[in-house]
Amino acid sequence: MAKDAPRPLRADAQRNREKILAAAVRVFTEDGLDAHLERVAREAGVGTATLYRNFPTREALVEAAYRNEVAQLCEVVPALLAAHPPYEALRAWTRLFMDYATAKMGMIDALRALSASGGNPHAHSRDMIEAAVTTLMEACGAAGQIRSDIGPADMFAALAGIALTSARPEQREQAERLLDLVLDGLRADPAPPSGS
Repeated sequence: MAKDAPRPLRADAQRNREKILAAAVRVFTEDGLDAHLERVAREAGVGTATLYRNFPTREALVEAAYRNEVAQLCEVVPALLAAHPPYEALRAWTRLFMDYATAKMGMIDALRALSASGGNPHAHSRDMIEAAVTTLMEACGAAGQIRSDIGPADMFAALAGIALTSARPEQREQAERLLDLVLDGLRADPAPPSGS
C-alpha cells in the first residue's frame, strides 16, 4: 500500500459513513441551508463525534453527500442491465435519475453555498452521468430497441430539461409522464397509436 494512501474503512465505519451520507441528503433536502448537523447525526443513528470525524465541516458533508448520490446513480447501471432487458433498464434508470434530481434540487441551496465558498461539487458529475446514459443507450442500440439518430447527449439534455421543470416531489407524476414521452420517442419501433 502506498505511504499516503488512505487506509480502507472498517466495515462498521463504512456503514456509519453510508448512513451519514443518506441522512445528510434527506436532511439537506428537507431543510436546505438551515439543516442542523446534529439532526443528520441523529437520523443516521451516530454521535456527532462520528459525523465530524468523517466530515469535519458542513461543506465536506454536502460535497460528499452529493458525490455519493451521483456515484450511486451511475454505479447501478451494470446491475440494471444484468436484471432487465436494455430498454427496461434504461426506463428504470430514468426513474432513479429523477430521484437523484429531486435530491439535488432539495440540496440546491447547500450546493450553491458550497460552490460560493470555492468548492466544486459538480466536478465530474456530468461526465459520470453521461457515461451511464451512454452505456444504457449502447446496450439498447445493440439490442435494436432504440433509434440510432438520438445520442446520449440528446438523452441527457432531455433528462436535464425534465429535471429542471418537474423534479419537485409533488411533480413526480408529471415527471414520469414526461420520461415516458421521451422514452416512447426513443423507441426504434414505436407502438402504433391505440385504435389502429
